[in-house]
Amino acid sequence: TIALAEVATITSGTSPSALYRINRFTTMNVTSDAESGTDLEPIKVDLQNRLDELLVAYPNVRYEMEGEAKEQQESFGSLRLGMIIVLLAIYALLAIPFKSYGQPLIVMSIIPVGAVGAFLGHILVGENLSIMSYMGILALIGVVINDSLVLVDYINKERLRGVELMTAVLNAGAKRFRPVILTSLTTFAGLTPLLLEKSTQAKFLQPMAISLGFGILFATMITLLVVPVNYLIFENIKNGLKKVFLKRVENNQSPTAL
Repeated sequence: TIALAEVATITSGTSPSALYRINRFTTMNVTSDAESGTDLEPIKVDLQNRLDELLVAYPNVRYEMEGEAKEQQESFGSLRLGMIIVLLAIYALLAIPFKSYGQPLIVMSIIPVGAVGAFLGHILVGENLSIMSYMGILALIGVVINDSLVLVDYINKERLRGVELMTAVLNAGAKRFRPVILTSLTTFAGLTPLLLEKSTQAKFLQPMAISLGFGILFATMITLLVVPVNYLIFENIKNGLKKVFLKRVENNQSPTAL
């Protein structure tokens, strides 16, 4: 038996109360909680930059973002999958009644414009993008094509009556102007109380309302220009391909013997 002080120098300090391991790696959890309404994305970027610089001196150490950061990453992954499924479903639902592979693309061409409007709405309001913002954009996809669908459907009906292409496009813009504008304005007006609400519960849903409201509003102003132009471009391309195909068929036909 020997006194501990004879073989060791004793100092007071702090140490982990327990050692945790994941896949045989010693692990330490560093946790924090942000105030309600705080944008976590700049915090995550700053932490990652600082840790990357620190770990240069410790190559055997690695880190992973867990908790809310990991849940947000998983949510974005599921949103991307959901967006692909929604786009495919909308394309199929439009292709069946139109009996065309190209016209659904004309209707869906307004979707990126709606997304731009959602982003501009966040900038205008001063709200940061969040998971609810992207959910609002996902909902916006199904709503914003209504105005485009009304225009394309009217042009098709006009052409079935024998109206010339350019005249049918101009008539669609004039005849469907009021329904397109009123539909979008009433939707935005219905979302206005939520956008102006100051309660904590409303703050959670406001990013979705901003994406939906401003996306529809912005897309409506562009729909009356983009959709008719895209329709004309599509028809010109289709007619050009028909001419090329007919010309090749004529060149391949052998002369008829008398």
